[in-house]
Amino acid sequence: MTATPSVGRIVHYTSHGTPGGEYSKECRAAVVTETHGSDASGEVVSLAVLNPGGLFFAQRCAQGDQLHGEHPPGAYGGTWHWPERV
Repeated sequence: MTATPSVGRIVHYTSHGTPGGEYSKECRAAVVTETHGSDASGEVVSLAVLNPGGLFFAQRCAQGDQLHGEHPPGAYGGTWHWPERV
């Protein structure tokens, strides 16, 4: 069964980092604030990302496989994925 994101669900947001390496790729907890349906890479959502220094609002994030470092084409600023089960 495939999970479908809905408003209020907790997911992980992964930033791309900067090309020069000033900021590395980071995984953070995020809350789904809006759903936008799906595209070729998966579900697209807007998120409230929970950072140690405050909130970051990411709009229209594509679903991506961050376990293997892949970023789907056309992702806006970062991607999201379901938290790993532990």
